[in-house]
Amino acid sequence: MRKWLIERLGKARLLRWVMTLYPPYLGAGVRVLYISDDFRQVKVRMGLGWYNRNYVGTQFGGSLYSMVDPFFMLMLMENLGRDYIVWDKAAAIDFISPGKGPVFAEFSIDQALLDEVRRQTEGGEKYLPQLKVQIHDGSGTLVARVDKTLYVRRKSPVKQA
Repeated sequence: MRKWLIERLGKARLLRWVMTLYPPYLGAGVRVLYISDDFRQVKVRMGLGWYNRNYVGTQFGGSLYSMVDPFFMLMLMENLGRDYIVWDKAAAIDFISPGKGPVFAEFSIDQALLDEVRRQTEGGEKYLPQLKVQIHDGSGTLVARVDKTLYVRRKSPVKQA
């Protein structure tokens, strides 16, 4: 059934639907708005409700981070393929201004990044790319900056008997 769904909907569209229904995202009000077919662009939205509001009535910091957590890892995994190990290694979030309504984040990776990852890992070495994403409110005001460090390594080739 999974193969049929992927063929029918497309992998990016199916992942967008699954991520939107993922219980932590559903509970936090996170909605994946867009994933490009080549997995190089993602857009995410999180509304403000009683379930993700902090003590002072603004976006809860943990929810702000969770809305951006997995996407760079997923994007690299899809673009590099099964020959690579990709993990989140570290993250830092800098809260700039309070999120008083819906917030948005847009992710983008380009061919230069993919080429650099492949070059850095061609001999089996690990590479730790550092990627950035910003969270804005509906009027474009910067709410938070997130720095992500990923761990990427090319898998060892399978030895033939």
